Amino acid sequence: MHRPAQRVGRAPRLTRILVSAAAVPVVLAAAGCSSDSGSGSGSGSGSSADNAAQKGTAATSSASPSTSADAVKPAAYATLPAPCSVFSKKTLGELVPKGLKSAKSGKSDDAKDRTSCSWNSLDNKGVKGSQFRWLNVSLLRFDSDATRGEGNQLAQTYYDKQVKDAQTVTGATGARSEPASGIGDASTAVRYDLKKKEGSFKQQTVVTRVENVVITLDYNGAGLAGDKAPSADDLTKAAEKAAKEAVAAVASANQDGSRATTDPSQSASPSKSASPSKSASPSASASSKPSASATTKN
Repeated sequence: MHRPAQRVGRAPRLTRILVSAAAVPVVLAAAGCSSDSGSGSGSGSGSSADNAAQKGTAATSSASPSTSADAVKPAAYATLPAPCSVFSKKTLGELVPKGLKSAKSGKSDDAKDRTSCSWNSLDNKGVKGSQFRWLNVSLLRFDSDATRGEGNQLAQTYYDKQVKDAQTVTGATGARSEPASGIGDASTAVRYDLKKKEGSFKQQTVVTRVENVVITLDYNGAGLAGDKAPSADDLTKAAEKAAKEAVAAVASANQDGSRATTDPSQSASPSKSASPSKSASPSASASSKPSASATTKN
């Protein structure tokens, strides 16, 4: 009677052991599933992060060329030479022999962006007449600007305008223009005759661009009171020689290697660097200055 009771008593206990034993793999399996799920989820999350990072890198890479393309190269020259010191005493002696001390600086509100200087010479030979010479040099510097473009390009546009103005002076006759080789990055010599009440003036205008600077050199001569008119070829040759000297003066003024450091996006008002002084206009200098100077001297 006791053994069946013991068997009955042991059966539930054995059942509980088997059930517990069976439950372990289930728990482990569940844990394994949970681990796999977590690992899979983590892997998916990591993949998404990598993708996002890759997209971000790609976006940055694609943006970099655009940013680089939009960048504006700084202007080459940061300043201008003192205008009345552009030419050597020897050069002035050849162009304006009687006017070495007649230098007159033009007015400017920013000498590093635009300057000018003029000289006049009257060699009075009494009854044999007089020889008149007038020389003017104007320099205009252009900064690079994020909106308007690079200094060199802005200077080239102004250079083209100066050449055109010199070619279309009111009252000019026998106009002739040709490239002036070996002067700056671009140079054009324009010459013509201009009649005034004092006499016939031989006008030479040499327009030169060197990097972001435009140099306009006006040089004219006349034989007054019956004196012989000067040779246009000689005047042109002298003007081109002076233009080369002006280019060298610009380079010398920046010989320390300084570049225009103005941030293109923060550059000064375009009107400052783009607005030429009155003396820079070939038409103005050719049509009014010579006669005024000659009249004063006479």
